[in-house]
This record gives sequence, structure tokens and C-alpha cells, in this order.
Amino acid sequence: MADQLLNAEGLNCPLPILRAKKALKGMTAGQVLEIRATDPGSVADFAAFCNQTGNELLSSSTEGEIYKFEIKKN
Repeated sequence: MADQLLNAEGLNCPLPILRAKKALKGMTAGQVLEIRATDPGSVADFAAFCNQTGNELLSSSTEGEIYKFEIKKN
């Protein structure tokens, strides 16, 4: 269960990443951010983002045209 939900549907790169970065900044370590996006590039973007920032990508899934991610702040 996520602590916070970020709806980035309809936004294209780099906006989903920028909004996620801002949301994570206001969260404490161990909290989980769920992101919902429609940009197909967000799959690779969030994997790279977590790799670079040290946050943990808990899940990445697709429901129709919606891409869902859960990121745990480290």
C-alpha cells in the first residue's frame, strides 16, 4: 500500500520524473510513492531514475494504457 499517489497521466517526459522527484522530496525514508503514467517511455525512465537516486523500484506494471510504479524512498 502506497503512502502517496502521484497521477502523471497525460504527461510526457520529463514531467512524470520531475513530479516524482518533487513528491519524494517531501516524503520520509521508507515511505512508498505510487505513480500512474501514460508515457511509454516512463518504464525506462523510472528504472534509470531509481538507479541514479538510490530509491527502490518496488514494482512496475501495466494496466491497459496506464503504467504503474511503486518507489520506496531510501
